[in-house]
Amino acid sequence: MSRTGHAPGEPFHASARRQARTGRVPGSALIAVAAWLLALTGGGALFVSFDAQYAYILAVRRQDAASVIEALLLDLLMIVFTLLALGLSRAGQSARTERVLILVCAAASAYMNVSAASLASPRSVTAYAIAPVALAVVVDRVVAVIHRHVLVGMEPSAWTTSGRTAACAARITGLVLLYCLRFALAAPETARGLRRIVLDATPLPSRPEPSRATRVEPSCTKKAVLLALYRAHPDYGDRTSASRVAAELAPLARLQPGTARTYLYAELDGRAS
Repeated sequence: MSRTGHAPGEPFHASARRQARTGRVPGSALIAVAAWLLALTGGGALFVSFDAQYAYILAVRRQDAASVIEALLLDLLMIVFTLLALGLSRAGQSARTERVLILVCAAASAYMNVSAASLASPRSVTAYAIAPVALAVVVDRVVAVIHRHVLVGMEPSAWTTSGRTAACAARITGLVLLYCLRFALAAPETARGLRRIVLDATPLPSRPEPSRATRVEPSCTKKAVLLALYRAHPDYGDRTSASRVAAELAPLARLQPGTARTYLYAELDGRAS
């Protein structure tokens, strides 16, 4: 567990003389002793945890071999993640994922242990859950100290991430319960408010404007042009001048004079009726 550098708060020349004399950075021996004690403590804690888990699983499964394997599973996974975390920390790399997985295994092991306890007795629950929880705390601190000793830097604790996750989950649960209570007291207003929140959070995409090239202009017939010109003519409505006006407006609407007369007489007949 040696590293390059000097201990925090110690003059560089004193640390360099001590490292040259012993070949180790001050504190390495103590951390090594703590790691060995962790191994001894972990062995005892894992035996206690295995015994409780085996008793619980055997009562459920009624199979000796399967119960032994399942009882050892979480403890062996915790050992694997602990070795990975220690190795990464000694190499000066982050082991945050492995530390979180250690906590997950410890929580699952504590749950299985507590399942074999008497839930009506807090002493029984504590006695069954203390071994995996204490082991997870000690492993996390040893890994963090080794990482800090190698890099002279503080790695965020896995407990911090777990605490933030638990706080976020508690906040979401509180909001859900609060809205359930509000819905029970004022169902219509709460439903309308939730509907408005959902609609505001998920707006529909706007309809694309049709391009100018795809727009279809309404068709303008020759009859419509003729009638529009006739309605703007000073002699509009005078039946006696309809034939003359038809001959005058027919070329503008690209119609024959006879056809134009027919359209104008029809317009006058419809106007009279």
